[in-house]
Amino acid sequence: MADDRPTPSSLLSPFNGETPPAPAWFDAAIAVTPERSRIPVEGAEIELLTWGEVGKPGLLFLHGNGAHADWWSFIAPFFAKDWRCAAISWSGMGGSDWREAYTAQLFAAEIFAAVAAAGLEAGGVKPILVGHSFGGFPTLYCGVEHADRLRGIVMVDSSIQPPEKRWRGPPSRPDAANRVYATLEEALARFRLAPPQGCENPYIADFIARGSLKAVEGGWTWKFDPAIWQRFSMPDLGELLPRIACPVALMWGERSALMHDETLDYMFSQMPDDTLRLAIPDADHHVMVDQPLAFVAGLRGLLAGWG
Repeated sequence: MADDRPTPSSLLSPFNGETPPAPAWFDAAIAVTPERSRIPVEGAEIELLTWGEVGKPGLLFLHGNGAHADWWSFIAPFFAKDWRCAAISWSGMGGSDWREAYTAQLFAAEIFAAVAAAGLEAGGVKPILVGHSFGGFPTLYCGVEHADRLRGIVMVDSSIQPPEKRWRGPPSRPDAANRVYATLEEALARFRLAPPQGCENPYIADFIARGSLKAVEGGWTWKFDPAIWQRFSMPDLGELLPRIACPVALMWGERSALMHDETLDYMFSQMPDDTLRLAIPDADHHVMVDQPLAFVAGLRGLLAGWG
């Protein structure tokens, strides 16, 4: 995201000039403001957003790398009538604390702490997890190691490459630091989606960009921990795929640069035979940004299929 270092995989899309007015549906969605809190999880405070009535079935939205819980603030309200909805910012991202190290076990602890704090099981029904991009990896981990605690998982454009093509992460940058921009406008101008793609909904990019920044001495900087990938560990994701032990669905953008036919063929060859599959037309990697209403409709259909 900064000028000379890789942009995190869920971070954001270029927009230049004046942002056009948002459509009525978007304004109505973000007007349904979530309750905001922070919950303690293994030594870190985790940002939690909630919508809807406690006692209804639970739905937990999990964002991608470098993003934050408000990536779901224009999506979750569409489900809040029928579901108790929640979203967290992972540790090291959004309004959550940074950690000395990040692991699959810690991310799973953050998930189930949010489930408890948000009352996602209060109605006596196990929750469903919806994870986008990187957020699909802890979601996958929980679908293997904590399947008995879940009604199902939905992975959204969470790319797991064949072993011979698997990304091993960026080189070590122990001195990594987020750049500080003198003004909010200067910082917003540096906002990008990654992998690189266009953005036909700049009002969404503007909304999530503003939630990605914090005021610091000297100006504005990004909220995410720039060294997270140097202090991160997770089991081999490909080995987890055939071990999924709860209902699972995979959604992806039909134009996604991360979900080529070879990747999809590999993932489906490893996942359970009854995995639900849904491609969202005219969408890239950031499905809920590219085609938010189609994403809502698609997810509603998947959830209805699970009863």
